[in-house]
Formats: sequence, structure tokens, C-alpha cells
Amino acid sequence: MKKLEQKTESPFNEKFCTKLEYRICHELEKSTDPELKGFWCDGVSWFPTEKQLTKKHVNAKRKIETKAWIGKTGQTEFKATIYFGQKALGKYAKGMDLTETIPELESDSKWIEIDIENKTIEIKLT
Repeated sequence: MKKLEQKTESPFNEKFCTKLEYRICHELEKSTDPELKGFWCDGVSWFPTEKQLTKKHVNAKRKIETKAWIGKTGQTEFKATIYFGQKALGKYAKGMDLTETIPELESDSKWIEIDIENKTIEIKLT
């Protein structure tokens, strides 16, 4: 008999992506990189492929790939890869809120990497 994964709301949801969007904006605002001057984020999609949202997939791949809209107008589509650290993996496995795994404001860690040329953003959760 095939085991079906429960259809509960993923912790990777609108609430999490909205909080992530605001944190990205804050990081862009304080960035000293001249290429990122005037950049902001107008959203992170909480609709990656359904397969990516399974606990099994997140635990095995330790990431979710989705889209973010970034740039001087906030409308340029970037491929967003969100990497899960240990804390985020544990919370995801338990279906718990992921917002605490977004690094703190003014954190010293390099948790966001943006490649303007290739239109990619990599985000590292704790």
C-alpha cells in the first residue's frame, strides 16, 4: 500500500515568504555593493513545485527553489534557492514556523548572495 503524505500546510508559506521579502529588502538597503544600490525585493513565491514542499524532498535536498522579484523596480524575476540549515530542517520536519530561521536584522553572516548577471539569489536559513 502506497503511503500518502499528509496534506497539511507547508511551513514554506505566505507568512514565511513575506517575512523573508522584508528581510531581503533590509539587507539590500544596507548593502555597500554599488551594483545593488536602489535594489529592493517585491516578493518571494511560496509556490514552488509541490514535490519540493514534501518533507522527504526538503530533508534530502536541503533546499527549495522558487522565484523572487528583485531590482530597482522590484520586478525582475530571479531564481531563488533557499538553503535549509539544521534549525530550519528540524522545524520543517515538524511542520513548525520557519520565520525564526531567517537570520536576524544586522546579522554579520553572509546569508544572501545575489548574482545580478545570472539573475539568481541564494538564501541561507539557519
